[in-house]
Amino acid sequence: MSESSAPRTAPPRPAAQAAPAGAAVFRSLTGLLARWLPRQRWYADKGRPLSGLTLVSATELLPCTEGGPTPGLLHLLVRTVPQGVPERQGSCYQLLLGVRSVLPPALAPALVGRPADGPLRGRAVYEALHDPRLAALLLERLRAPGTLGGLVFQRAHSAAIPSGLPARALGGDQTNSSVVYGEAHILKLFRRVSPGVNPDLELPRALAGAGCDRVPAPSAWFEAEAEGTEPITLGVLQPFLAGSTDGWALALKSLSLRTDFAAAAHGLGAATAEVHLALARTLPTTTLHGEQLERSALAMTERLTAAAAAVPALRPYSTGLRRSFDSLAAFARDGGHLDAQRLHGDLHLGQALHRDGAWTLIDFEGEPARPLAERRRPQPPVRDIAGILRSFDYAAGQHRAPGPWVGAWATAAREAYCRGYAEVSGHDPTERPELLRAFETDKAVYEVLYEARHRPDWLHIPMAAVRRLAG
Repeated sequence: MSESSAPRTAPPRPAAQAAPAGAAVFRSLTGLLARWLPRQRWYADKGRPLSGLTLVSATELLPCTEGGPTPGLLHLLVRTVPQGVPERQGSCYQLLLGVRSVLPPALAPALVGRPADGPLRGRAVYEALHDPRLAALLLERLRAPGTLGGLVFQRAHSAAIPSGLPARALGGDQTNSSVVYGEAHILKLFRRVSPGVNPDLELPRALAGAGCDRVPAPSAWFEAEAEGTEPITLGVLQPFLAGSTDGWALALKSLSLRTDFAAAAHGLGAATAEVHLALARTLPTTTLHGEQLERSALAMTERLTAAAAAVPALRPYSTGLRRSFDSLAAFARDGGHLDAQRLHGDLHLGQALHRDGAWTLIDFEGEPARPLAERRRPQPPVRDIAGILRSFDYAAGQHRAPGPWVGAWATAAREAYCRGYAEVSGHDPTERPELLRAFETDKAVYEVLYEARHRPDWLHIPMAAVRRLAG
């Protein structure tokens, strides 16, 4: 990966210049946001001081006038530029801020700060998604399509979205924020955004049109208009699958009880193949030939070089890891080709939900650190397969009582998943082990860089895979 993982598209520009009131509000918030933003879990440039913070757009979803009977709700798109990064490689973030004169004690942990001057002087500015009252307003906006300022709210024609559902923000998301409404719907808000349709909206809509029931169909969504570029996807509302268990929790339970996971893995492989087949029927496909595959191998090598520069622990294994990418390049030079199509892009056990014996795939955003254009590009299906295989290793690496049986558990799960995939798709992922190994290696390198930046306590898990793959 390049040193900056910021989107390479042109910086988003507001549909119209922010109103003077919006600009004045932002000026009063700049210092608070400059301190608050880098501390958020979804902030992508941790460890690099912030050198610039500019306003892209400001929209009042509820008036922020002082002394009003209701809290204000302010929607902001702000652009950040870390030190040492060109401005065009900065990041655009979506913020939803509540404004109250008196902040209830329950919302104290959500406080951003109190501006010292400007239109919001002395008032409490806080993370609005933790306020059920303000989060409920977002649902009402999505229930009634229309435009407000530079924001456009849309709703699927067949979607039934009840009114008055209680809202609760979810914790634990690393790159976005989610709100559950009753037990009926879940709203995902993308924090780091860029022009273009987010795959987490585009692909589920396409799958719904294809009649594939392995993915929840979007009920509503909203976007920001950006002058000279495509609209920016800001949030997607989907049915909430109450009573389901994600594959990660299911795998950890299996490990803790020392039970077989092969049947569940087989079903997940079959579900993955169903989704891949539906995407290939619905969206354009292509074939990657020699030169294109060689470029893919070169890109993998470049990502390895960049990751090794950022994570010293990776450097002793670089030569061994590079051999996997050399094998892919050799396959390309020998006339090999791979079919490519739209994929999930970041498939792992946490992105699969299990309920009543069936698997559902969610979160089609792709790897958030990769540029949006890259995430929307057709890729070989083996990339998704490699993601799940790496996830089995992740689950095994999390188990607190390692032993030979843990490795056997992961091996059995991997084999069963590939069998399930082959039975539905007609293509056995293990037929070309050198290709599977190259994509697994690329994924492990991505994981090393991600964990080093965001969860250093987990770094040992992908490093165990690195040692195996480099051998």
